[in-house]
Order: sequence, then structure tokens, then C-alpha cells
Amino acid sequence: MTDTTLDDRARAILKGNDRGGYTVPTHGLYPYQWNWDSAFAAWGFSTFDVDRAWTELETLFSAQWGDGMVPHIVFHQASEGYFPGPDVWQTGTTPASSGISQPPVAAILARRIWEADAAAGRDRIAALYPKLLAWHRWWHDYRSRSGAVAITHPWESGRDNCPDWDPGMRNVDGSKVGPYTRRDTGHVDASMRPGKEDYDRYVAMVQFGRACGWDQETIVETGPFLMADPAITFILIRAHRDLAAIGAELGHSVTELESWAGELEAGLATIWNPEIGCYDARDLRTGEFAGILGSGGFLAWLSGAAREGVEETLFAIWDKVAYGIPSSDPGSAHFNPRRYWRGPMWPVVNSLIAMGFAEAGNGAAAERLRRETATLIREHGFYEYFDPVDGTPCGGSDFTWTAAVWLTWAGKEEGA
Repeated sequence: MTDTTLDDRARAILKGNDRGGYTVPTHGLYPYQWNWDSAFAAWGFSTFDVDRAWTELETLFSAQWGDGMVPHIVFHQASEGYFPGPDVWQTGTTPASSGISQPPVAAILARRIWEADAAAGRDRIAALYPKLLAWHRWWHDYRSRSGAVAITHPWESGRDNCPDWDPGMRNVDGSKVGPYTRRDTGHVDASMRPGKEDYDRYVAMVQFGRACGWDQETIVETGPFLMADPAITFILIRAHRDLAAIGAELGHSVTELESWAGELEAGLATIWNPEIGCYDARDLRTGEFAGILGSGGFLAWLSGAAREGVEETLFAIWDKVAYGIPSSDPGSAHFNPRRYWRGPMWPVVNSLIAMGFAEAGNGAAAERLRRETATLIREHGFYEYFDPVDGTPCGGSDFTWTAAVWLTWAGKEEGA
């Protein structure tokens, strides 16, 4: 399949997953609007329909809560194909939504979309700016108290079952959640999805949030799970700075955003694990480090905060596989090359990592990562994720954000 044909196919996937103002990640497996998927979809649309790109972001932020939180799922219409649906979350919002958030990549990608639509997009970004700012304030007020950014549910990280969360997950009691029927394993191979024990704990965390009326103070202070997330910390540092650049261009004072970014960068010291020589997830209830080297650590370059010497540690992980950045160290006992976030490589994460490499002046690493990602898309198509060892395609097919990163990054030859 030629790259021109792949371009056409990628655009067709975005259009095919369009549900009128928002896209679903893929048909069947994910029937609603997902937060960070949607931001990548907007970036993809911006390569051929910039008006539709802005609409994607506007639809996402139409579900913003009064406290500024932008939920990780927006249930625009009824669907029997997903669990847990709005009847389980019971957030009482309109439109119905989940009660947690997701990685705040929207400002990073909105800035790129605006750069491609500088004149015509000014009114659209100006209208989005206060909503983005309110969301960033929510992250600052409720999730950045420990120095780094904390998550209250593994799903909030976007990397649901990665080994980073194992310390916190061990302390969540999922034994009393009651019966439920998963839908995800009816769409894809169950061996590629989180196991039942994990899912019981995920549901228990949702039930806790529902029982306290999704009160953020209660969830942070006494909820069953609270872990510092290096990946979201890196993303949010970068997002604060990108939003500050947007705000300055629009004529706003951005002192607050710059201060938040500086606070988080200083807070990285709280998640530096000297035993592995890298930033590491940390259980904020017990203080235990996860002890995991994985794709989250590679996002340090995106924030501009990579420590000297960490490149050798992290690149040794990359060199153990053939394709892209694995989501966990292939040399660890936790590694599973095809089970969701416990080993596979994700084109969407690779795109953020490569963005960081390029801006840090490591164009060779950025191009290597683009090339390895593009190879698998050319060979197999637009899958959700891939086995980094042998390239086997995994998860959902015709995936929105894989199509989006092909159009914006993976399909762009060096110098093109």
C-alpha cells in the first residue's frame, strides 16, 4: 500500500468514525467520545478539514464540568456496547460523562492546529482558551498537590493497566463490586485486555466516586487509589507552556500558567527514583515507587525536563525491541508485548515522544521513532497498538488516533 493510499485511508477512517461533531476511537470497541483521543482526532482533521478540527475540540469542551474538569468519556448517545456506561458512572452531568479526566494534551495539539490556521482560527482558539485555562486550573488545584501530578484512577492516566499502577492497585479491594458484564472482550482478543482482577478494582474505584457524589476533595483525600504519574506531569508541564504561548498571543496575562509549569518542574524531584535512574510512578498513599521504566519516562523530553544521563537508561529499553517505544521494559517480569499497556508500543505515544526528541535537538531519535512507527502502519494498517518485538497488530482496527498521527507525523518523511 502506497503512502498516498494510506493518506486516503487515514482520512476515510477519521470521516468514518465521525459521529457528527465528535469522533469515536473505533467502531464497536469504543462507542463514545474519549478525551485525549478526541484531541488527536482534531490534530488529524486539521491536515485536511481545519473547521472540523476546531469542532472536535469544541464538542469535547461542551462537556466540561463546572469545576473545570473535562471528563475522559462523554456519552453523547446511548450505546449497549460499552461498560461501564453512564448508568454506572451516574455523574448527573449533561451531556452524561464519566467522573475522571484524561491526559491534558488538548492545549499542546490546539496550539499546533492554530499554527496551521493562524488567521481564520483566532476566534476559535480565543473561545476555547478560557475553557482550557479552567481545565488546567483543575489539574493544578486537585491533582498537583504532591509536587507531581496525581491520578485517582488508572483510567485517568490514559495508560490503564500499565505496570506503573501495580503498587496502588494492590491496595484497592475489588472483591465487593458485584456482578457486571464487560463488553470490551467481545470486540477484541481478551488476552490483549486488562484481566478480571484489574477490572474489579477499576469498578470499585468508580463505585467510590459515585458514592461520594464525585466530590474531588473526598476522592483525593480518602479514595482507594492515588498515584503520582510522571507521564501526565510531563504532559501538563508542556501543556501549561503551550497554553501560555496561546494566551500571550491572544493578549492575556500568562503569569499563572508559567508559575504552574515551574511548580511542576520543581515537583519532579518528588518522583525521581534513584534506584532506577529515572522518574517513576509513586503511590502517594504509601510512598512506594513502582520501579518501572517505560514509555511514560520518555515523555520527559516533551516537557523539556529530561535529566542529564537519563537518555542512556531509557534508550537501552528502546534497543531491546524492533518497533517503537515499549510501554514497559522488555527486561522486566511485568512485560507482556500484546496486553494493552503492559508492553505494546502505541503510535500515539510515540508521536508525543518524537515531538519532545525533535524539540530537544535529537532529530535522529525522532526520525528513528517515526520510521519504526510508519513501518508497522504500512505493513498492517491503523491498529490501536502493536507488539514492539515482532510487530503484530493489536487491539482495535481502523483506529482514529493512529490514523491521525499518520497524517500529522508518522507518514511525513524526514524533510517533507
